[in-house]
Amino acid sequence: MNAAIAAAESVRGTTYPNPPVGAVILDAAGEVAGVGATQPPGGPHAEVMALRHAGERARGGTAVVTLEPCNHHGRTPPCTEALLTAGIVAVHFAVEDPHPQAAGGAKRLAAAGIHVQSGLGADAVARGPLRAWLFKQRNGRPHITWKFAASLDGRSAAEDGSSQWITGHQARAHVHAERAKLDAVIVGTGTVLTDDPWLTARLPDGELAPHQPTRVVVGFRELPRTARILDESAPTLHLRTHSTADVLDALREHTDVLLEGGPQLAGAFLRAELVDRITAYLAPVLLGDGPAAVIGAGVQNIAQAHRFRRDATTELGPDLMLSLVPEKER
Repeated sequence: MNAAIAAAESVRGTTYPNPPVGAVILDAAGEVAGVGATQPPGGPHAEVMALRHAGERARGGTAVVTLEPCNHHGRTPPCTEALLTAGIVAVHFAVEDPHPQAAGGAKRLAAAGIHVQSGLGADAVARGPLRAWLFKQRNGRPHITWKFAASLDGRSAAEDGSSQWITGHQARAHVHAERAKLDAVIVGTGTVLTDDPWLTARLPDGELAPHQPTRVVVGFRELPRTARILDESAPTLHLRTHSTADVLDALREHTDVLLEGGPQLAGAFLRAELVDRITAYLAPVLLGDGPAAVIGAGVQNIAQAHRFRRDATTELGPDLMLSLVPEKER
């Protein structure tokens, strides 16, 4: 299952509207015969890719999949039928498919005499590559992660506005690796006018990553034609609004969205209870003065605080990345 999760993570951001799924085929002796992941829309699903890799070694073998094999004919035939045709005798999957059209794969396989087990690695899959997709199935809107970098005292820049760089190169590389797996990244016009960000996902050598998220700018102020965010490296959408509802409506076809800045925009999404995860990159730096990472979050007293719990902690050189989710998950 760990290998299947890694395969799923490798295609996250490239499979929409399909979920990023990973699959491993074990031969009859229990040895890995094939590994596969969901291809871009219209392409084969993870099980089919793994079966192709395994070839005849799949007969009498076992499939390990991050999501329940689909049982419907969409752009591609049902994965259940591919598994049956290949002679698979057992299927272990992590998470049941919540989509009403695709569900029912486990029942179909069991009815055909296949040994089926669900729940293997479910927590790791649900918190990993399928987090955003499962969220959208439950809530009908994109999953929104607010990302920020700050000093230990919560400052996103120094008193003079300079912010490059609060965190180190390892943290910045991590941000770029995450951007390359997203559908969209959001900033306010203030961030564009102040920092002129490019908001692209770049590889360690500085080249653009193969997949780029849509760059979304929120606010009424005009952007200079020379703004880097307006180049052709990635699609850019300028939403002339301050309404979080308008932003969600414009991004309704997206699944995994990153909110990058600035502090007022973050505050608006927190007030609306639309922050589903926080990735906080904290540097061992004290600034004392300077803009806060978030303002206007609608908190007047401690009882109104937006409370999150730690989901994961990652050391990135001298910095620390905290992954946080709401105390009451949606």
